[in-house]
Amino acid sequence: MLDFLRTRIHSAITSPALDGFAPVRVPKDLARRLNATLGQPLCSKDELDKRRAASEKLATLRQSGSKTKIEREPAPVTVYFEKDRNVRELERVCETLDARKIVYKKLDVAGDDNTMEFVCRTAKVKSDELPVVFVGPAAVGRYTDLVRMDASGELMKAVFGA
Repeated sequence: MLDFLRTRIHSAITSPALDGFAPVRVPKDLARRLNATLGQPLCSKDELDKRRAASEKLATLRQSGSKTKIEREPAPVTVYFEKDRNVRELERVCETLDARKIVYKKLDVAGDDNTMEFVCRTAKVKSDELPVVFVGPAAVGRYTDLVRMDASGELMKAVFGA
């Protein structure tokens, strides 16, 4: 009975009938605004069915008690290096990251003065001390800093989260 009243009143206030007549249009407009303000308790039969189905689904999900685990993507790891400078150190950095199965991107900054200046300023190194490793926006540093961070377990936390 209550559902019948809700749907009938909703159809009455949303129909365009007699909207040209001000004594009818103004109360209908006020009723529509009040209905929207209160979260639309007056609604169509289809909307009422959708709400009930969603409520039942929510109740079953709450009863199941299972937690949904959201897979977290690893932070992007970038290795900045300069063409043929410190090749052995670059290889050791790559071997360390490969050993931990960390996906990384190598970027050659030779000839790119703006990127070189950014990397050197952020990592607090000189231009001849590349390669430098970044995890997300944070600079890890050179190979020795990477090994130290890996040994303490901070590298895995920084890349994959806690």
